[in-house]
Amino acid sequence: MALPDDLAKTLAGVVGDANVLTGEATAGYAVDWTRKFSGSTPAVVRPGSVPEVQAVLALCNEAGVALVPQGGNTGLVGGGVPLHGELVLSLSRLRQLGPVDPGAGQVTAEAGVTLDRLAAAHPDYDFGVVIASRGSATVGGAIGTNAGGVRVLRYGHMRSQLRGLEAVLADGTVISHLSGLTKDNTGYDYGSLIAGSEGTLAVVTRARLQLVPRMTGPVTAIAGLGDLREAHELARSAVRTVRGLVSAEFLTRTGLSILHDEAGMPFPLNGSPPVYVLLEASGPGAFEELAELIGDRPAAVAESESDRARLWAYRERLPEAAGFIGVPIKLDVSVPAANWVTLAESVGPAVKAVDAQATVVTYGHIADGNVQVNLVPDAAADGRHEDAVLTLVASLGGSISAEHGIGALKSRWLPLARTQAETELFARIRRAFDPRGILNPHVLPR
Repeated sequence: MALPDDLAKTLAGVVGDANVLTGEATAGYAVDWTRKFSGSTPAVVRPGSVPEVQAVLALCNEAGVALVPQGGNTGLVGGGVPLHGELVLSLSRLRQLGPVDPGAGQVTAEAGVTLDRLAAAHPDYDFGVVIASRGSATVGGAIGTNAGGVRVLRYGHMRSQLRGLEAVLADGTVISHLSGLTKDNTGYDYGSLIAGSEGTLAVVTRARLQLVPRMTGPVTAIAGLGDLREAHELARSAVRTVRGLVSAEFLTRTGLSILHDEAGMPFPLNGSPPVYVLLEASGPGAFEELAELIGDRPAAVAESESDRARLWAYRERLPEAAGFIGVPIKLDVSVPAANWVTLAESVGPAVKAVDAQATVVTYGHIADGNVQVNLVPDAAADGRHEDAVLTLVASLGGSISAEHGIGALKSRWLPLARTQAETELFARIRRAFDPRGILNPHVLPR
């Protein structure tokens, strides 16, 4: 797909010639982090202000040119990649970060601000959403996907951090409500609707975000367990008994073995147990409560920043593990707590039933029902692997997307999770926000 010459010139007049990328300069914007999804785009347009975003959208809407909004391009389901030749609208130049309001613990950030920069905005405050890609993941993209991460247990998803939102509709109209009020029942909460909409309703330009107090006396522990059931019981006990619990993650020997072989990381515990639970807590008594919980199980406990970072590296590098040995399929799923053990124990055999030589790596947020399923197929990647996993999840009353979104990866399986009445409602909402259907038109029903 090529842009009309007059539109290309007009867009360059809005954002500057240097911010309309074409040809080889677009390559990094047209492939996702996993390398599974790649497409092409006639141009990457990089506005540097809200008026420029307005103008670009209005022009594209008038011309009927489809576009894909893109933040840090760290998505895992192909939702931010121009798979059908769309224009890419990159928000990376919207990088203004306002001053932190210490009384409210809030800050206003533009869409291109990275999550790690947000977390460092004030010495007394942190940001509640922590994901492995936070060095490049941006506020706009995290809102668009309703990102979760390792602290959802304590602070909730990205939607829970929103205290206000500014966004631009497809026709260039700006909607803005950045008051930061905790209580504000003056109409529809369109910010919550846009969060998780994968760039299909509006382009996020700024957000008013709630920060959280920086942890005091944080303690990180990793314990070795005999099986997944024991790991789940330990994590659920931690939720009940460890007052300052912030994170509860599980890891398995399969994934750590890949990190050992491919990245040279030693196993965290002697004997290499089959399953591990990583716990983090803060505040008075955190060390003692974690120690009592773990008991005489093999474990490592860290209080210094460097030792905590060393333990967290095992969890944070696991998303890379499958990618070391092939092009991975990444499926983030969740089930009710009562069915978590069944899912965690059954997902590997379910994949092996359709591809006996596939490599399956599981890990995730064990205390909130999540399993991250990363697999490297041996048989053709023709949907059989996704079908095996997602059908299993649906049979257990779960969600086919706990955090990453639907994107291109899971669109054909959306009926497993949503009724026809719901998907028809999705389409009606899309048409209300974007009548011409130019915003990420191949993601979610329209």
